[in-house]
Amino acid sequence: MLRSLEPFRIVSYNVRYFGHALRGLASTRRSRDGIAQGLAQLHPLPHLICLQEVEAKSLRSRAAFRAPSTQTQLESFMDAFAAAFSKSGLPFPFEAFYFPAHAYTLGTTALYTTGLAILVNTAKLKVENDNADAPEHITHHHVVRMKLRKQSRICAHLQLRDSRGRTLHLFNTHLSLPTPFAREFWAVKDKMGFGVNQVEEARKLALFVARLSGKSPFIVCGDFNSPPGSPVYEMLTREAHFTGAQECLKQIDPAESRGFPTAGFLRLRMHLDHLFSGNGISWRDLDGTQPFGEGPFDGLSDHVPLIARFTLPDARGPTR
Repeated sequence: MLRSLEPFRIVSYNVRYFGHALRGLASTRRSRDGIAQGLAQLHPLPHLICLQEVEAKSLRSRAAFRAPSTQTQLESFMDAFAAAFSKSGLPFPFEAFYFPAHAYTLGTTALYTTGLAILVNTAKLKVENDNADAPEHITHHHVVRMKLRKQSRICAHLQLRDSRGRTLHLFNTHLSLPTPFAREFWAVKDKMGFGVNQVEEARKLALFVARLSGKSPFIVCGDFNSPPGSPVYEMLTREAHFTGAQECLKQIDPAESRGFPTAGFLRLRMHLDHLFSGNGISWRDLDGTQPFGEGPFDGLSDHVPLIARFTLPDARGPTR
């Protein structure tokens, strides 16, 4: 039985299709195994792991190393994750859910696919509902004629319950890059998080979260392609009243968009990933969260994981 204030631990991580070793051109065994081992070595063990940029089955996911033809990338990763536990002699408690977003095909051949995944420690949390069969589409199509070519953006959702009967709604997402087809794109120096399409997707996301969670506690995590201080971040925290974990725990100054990079491209460093919450969630710590270029996950993806602990409100009311 969980004590009233015993914290849960969550990880949000853009794993770049486990293809960072080849600069995203193809998935590799090295990236897959390195991420699996890094997550398995976290102590305390996470209760929830949200992954962005996870393939289904495609040429990109199989070009560099072979997996059984019937196996998806997530299934391959779960095998590697379970093997990391087996080496330590520990039971493997995770169940995985996959949320497909988009597929780029040539005829009947999938060149590459996009999707999200959520891993749940079922020894601690029970999954009561999910939208894996029909993830919520939040894509904003600024140019209608490009609708079929634009990568679909979705929001994954799980409704969970702990051993004390408390409900938690978990949302995992990955917003678009700013569209260059809008006049506003060329009118501002900073681009990430300023795209009109990004703001509209964030608004759709907030409405979806409010509709499903109601008054129950919720967490929203993912790659938002938007730094603190951007219109997307401001919309989610000021208009939708989401609480940012890093802002709440003073790890970042929301006015400093580049103060804590979570992603990197060449020499460019950006803060694009976030953990948000609402309806009584209390953030406890961010132990294990390190800026891009540091820590045990360095070199495994073009992002670093956000790792945090939180408590659910007691049945009598929110925890202070």
